[in-house]
Amino acid sequence: MELRHAIGQDSFMINPDDDPPKPAKSLLVPPVLDMLGIDELQAYITALQAEIARVQGVIASKDAHRQAAAAFFKTPPG
Repeated sequence: MELRHAIGQDSFMINPDDDPPKPAKSLLVPPVLDMLGIDELQAYITALQAEIARVQGVIASKDAHRQAAAAFFKTPPG
């Protein structure tokens, strides 16, 4: 039995927004470190530290937003 016959002759569309997002395999593609010199490795560390600081800032911002929302929607005591 075809799916079309099981649900009638009406066609249907699948909304891709209904599918849950697929988890990212990895956000970073690490370079081959054996091919880098000491100065390049130091620059790579500096870039990673800057990225870590940027991500920590976004986390802090999202956490503050979540706390503000939780405080706003908190049920009053009593």
